[in-house]
Amino acid sequence: MDDANALMQQRLEKLEQLREIGTDPYVYRYPVEHNAAELHARFEDVTDIPEDTHRVCVAGRLMTRRSMGKIIFAHLQDETGRIQLYISRQEFGKETFDTFRKVLDIGDIIGVRGVLFRTRTGELTIRVTQFELLSKALRPLPEKWHGLRDIETRYRQRYVDLIFNPEAKLVFIRRSHIIQSIRNALNSRGFLEVETPILQPVYGGANARPFITHHNALNVDLYLRIADELYLKRLIVGGMDRVYEFAKDFRNEGIDRNHNPEFTLLEMYQAYADYEDMMILAESLVSQAAQDVLGSMQITYQGEEIDLTPPWTRLTMIDAIQKYLGIDVENMSDDELEAFARTKNIEVDGLVSRGKLVAELADELVEPQLVQPTFIMDYPVEVSPLAKKKRGNPNLVERFEIFIARMEIGNAFSELNDPVDQRQRFLEQAKEREAGDTEAQMLDEDYLRALEYGMPPTGGLGIGIDRLTMLLTDSTSIRDVILFPQMRPEKSS
Repeated sequence: MDDANALMQQRLEKLEQLREIGTDPYVYRYPVEHNAAELHARFEDVTDIPEDTHRVCVAGRLMTRRSMGKIIFAHLQDETGRIQLYISRQEFGKETFDTFRKVLDIGDIIGVRGVLFRTRTGELTIRVTQFELLSKALRPLPEKWHGLRDIETRYRQRYVDLIFNPEAKLVFIRRSHIIQSIRNALNSRGFLEVETPILQPVYGGANARPFITHHNALNVDLYLRIADELYLKRLIVGGMDRVYEFAKDFRNEGIDRNHNPEFTLLEMYQAYADYEDMMILAESLVSQAAQDVLGSMQITYQGEEIDLTPPWTRLTMIDAIQKYLGIDVENMSDDELEAFARTKNIEVDGLVSRGKLVAELADELVEPQLVQPTFIMDYPVEVSPLAKKKRGNPNLVERFEIFIARMEIGNAFSELNDPVDQRQRFLEQAKEREAGDTEAQMLDEDYLRALEYGMPPTGGLGIGIDRLTMLLTDSTSIRDVILFPQMRPEKSS
């Protein structure tokens, strides 16, 4: 039997001993009255705490314990932090003191009552007068966690990571605050938060491969949504002029530092607006979230200083390629473009149109150079089947993507609301599917029917919440900001 299993066996024996004497090792509730952070803050500047005047009641996990004869010092950790405990045999009597020493283990969840005082070293401490075991931990905590050097284990066992790593917990607290900041900002602008289907009979709204499932009662295949765009725009048709959703979306794609098959996407749509309005909205939401969560619009990401203060840089895709690659794509032939792409080791054989090649050049060669917040605008029509054509140039569409710290953070359109044009775009996508493009969008007849009833001019914006959280928490991987990221199956022991 290895050491871990031996320790678990010892704890199981303790569990049985507790039950034999009538002690419930998993109680139903405990009347918590205080927390560690509150107590530390309240008594931060109080050096002389009058004896027996400040009685407290806290609960949390027993994290450390050291015996010094008839005295035990321990640390209890709750959601907000740690506080020291002082347990003396004189206070409890031998039997109760021995129970604390022998029955309780590191990792157990306990409740304590006592009075505050400061030790000779100045540490705020609870002199325990009563304690109660609330939940017996059967599996021992790792002795030398140190944030876990094995990053894969941190992701798999997030529950242990959160116990030991306050930095990890702070990331997810900030993630919640980022979402709350955006929600407050949108609500204040008259947007309505809604919910749309995750299971969809026809997937759409992005170029991606879906996950497929089967509904037994209806005997039909359904798809986990890859985006909520087409349903939100149905609501615009129905007269809900400003809508948004924090959506769980799913794309059957690879896993890397910027991609997880399940991710959170904020999408919002505003009637009577266009992509210019969405630029103003996007930079306002992101910069305000930084201000609310970090207290500043100047942030540091992976050692680089980034200023999120509006207004942000705006560049057309063609101008960005000219600026960063030194070529004028408008005056280059298809052969010249392909030759240039090959010199940069970009695979061009699967790209069936000039517009896709231009977009690929921007994705592969321009994006890695965009550190400060930048809107890349006016995409080729071939890669944007849901966006309105650019005023004055039918080869482009009114679309932008947001790039910060070399990451795409968001995407937006002046939304296509011409049902005839939209049908033709869907048909062109169908041809690309037939030619082997597995990510081309499907024709959605119900969505077309909705457009045929009339959709007002509309601006739409999507922001990746996971990547935005990466940015505002200085996290290197999307798995650092998703509580339970997708992982390869564990190997059998």
